[in-house]
Amino acid sequence: MERVTITIVIVAAVLVALVGSASASECTALVVKVNDEAANRLDDAGYNARQLADEAEQLDKQGKTAECEAKVKEAMKQLGI
Repeated sequence: MERVTITIVIVAAVLVALVGSASASECTALVVKVNDEAANRLDDAGYNARQLADEAEQLDKQGKTAECEAKVKEAMKQLGI
């Protein structure tokens, strides 16, 4: 019975780690999407979106996924996507 409990705890820990890394890669993909869209624009929205994407990328590198996603969503809103 004790082995089963330990196995369940280990499996749960691995799943949590995988979900966290998937979220981080999603944030990275969104940063790339924003940068691709902003690269075609020369207006203030494009400039602001690139700045926000840079901030999001730094947050992503620091492991602050929730903050990264918030910045990316703000940048996407600036671009209308």
